[in-house]
Amino acid sequence: MKAIYQRELRAYLTGMTGAITAAFLLLMTGIYTAVYCLRSGYPTFSVALAGNFILSANFVYVLVIPVLTMRSIAEEKRQKTDQLLYALPLPLWKIVAAKYFAMVTVLAFPCGVMCLYPLILGRFGNVNYAADYGTILAFFLLGAALCAIGLFISSLTESQVIAAVITLGLFLLLFFMPLFAPVIPDSAAASFACFLLLAILIGGIFYAMTKNAGVSVCVAVILMAAAVLVYVAKADLYTNAVPSILRAAALFDRLSPFSSGLFDLGAVVYYLSTAVLFVWLTVQSMEKKRWM
Repeated sequence: MKAIYQRELRAYLTGMTGAITAAFLLLMTGIYTAVYCLRSGYPTFSVALAGNFILSANFVYVLVIPVLTMRSIAEEKRQKTDQLLYALPLPLWKIVAAKYFAMVTVLAFPCGVMCLYPLILGRFGNVNYAADYGTILAFFLLGAALCAIGLFISSLTESQVIAAVITLGLFLLLFFMPLFAPVIPDSAAASFACFLLLAILIGGIFYAMTKNAGVSVCVAVILMAAAVLVYVAKADLYTNAVPSILRAAALFDRLSPFSSGLFDLGAVVYYLSTAVLFVWLTVQSMEKKRWM
């Protein structure tokens, strides 16, 4: 596991991917710090990272994480070197974990540099160090969760470009999800229709993971049947269901409380759970490939 981790980390650091990720992340967070904190005379770094929703610095993850994760497994599959990974005397989860921790380590470098920003701002005013460093921790964990999602998407395709485009599209959806929630009708019928579409989407994901059309169709049909049964039995459960789920699933929006000086333990647990879930899904995706 250590050898794979070192190989992946060396590839990121000696290539352009790691440098571009770190440089762009530091450039954008530096700009936000200069605009929000230095120019405005407001020495609170947490606002630059997590405040003002669309104008917050966490939007930079939408752009840099797809670049960081796109090659992780897709390139192995394209070059057929993934067969060598299956031949290693290691459990598959350790191989996936090594790749994931290498990406997280690359992400940790710029986040470590950001820890200097509150110290710099402390020369110009009173800084709430606990709030700022708590926000940096949450910012890093948000990036770690997004890396896990990007890793999973990379495991579904052999093309880096496709992996990057799908990851970018999904991140944009997650970022603007709080804006979509009020637009969706809160009626039971609207939520029911959304659940049917979700069942079809899950079936498509199963097909991408297993390449088994029969199993994928069965999964989609079972989920759709369950949705229909619930709607027939108690339609009120669907009332306002989708908007509530969208607000609860908004990864980026959970960083907002940190801009007010609050440490949201629920957000930390949510980010860690998301990372574990998608790393596990990546392992399952690669396990299916082993037996194909």
